[in-house]
Amino acid sequence: MDELLHSTEAQEVTRLLQNLNAGDAQAVDALVPLVYSELRKLAAHYLKAERDGHTLQPTALVHEAFLKLVEQETSWQNRNHFFAMAANLMRRILVDYARGHKAEKRGGEAEKVSLEDAFVFVKEKPAEMIALDEALEELAKIDARRAKVVELKFFGGLNHDEIAEVLGVHSNTVLRDWNLARAWLKTQI
Repeated sequence: MDELLHSTEAQEVTRLLQNLNAGDAQAVDALVPLVYSELRKLAAHYLKAERDGHTLQPTALVHEAFLKLVEQETSWQNRNHFFAMAANLMRRILVDYARGHKAEKRGGEAEKVSLEDAFVFVKEKPAEMIALDEALEELAKIDARRAKVVELKFFGGLNHDEIAEVLGVHSNTVLRDWNLARAWLKTQI
């Protein structure tokens, strides 16, 4: 029953996104209650591992990301595409925030960190997020799809099948891209 409810809700989100694509500004008002709690969970997950005393709260992160999402000139495909974009925007907001914090506190270049540390976002180390972001930007220059797979999996919390749907590829391709991207990132971070 819970899976059926989730499926129905996903279909409704997709329908509202299509209405938004068609220029229906009222679709935003109907979309908010359907996506807010999931966006808040995503934001809380990101911020849970941030340093103590982090002034950015999950609600503020959700609001900033949501405002940027609805301002996007994007042709929304479906619910997964929406949450993938949300993850990307939250990542950008947090990286910008980390860069600002690092500039205030230390200055200088980002330090080398292990991939595992970057994926865990150890407290008091905004450099890990910056290093991961820079490595993903480099990977995107070499292979944009693999960088997108990492972003969708790590930041978007999507599984292989959901990523395959967003990218329009087979889930085996996603698994292969994930493994190759992780190996490449380990050499960079």
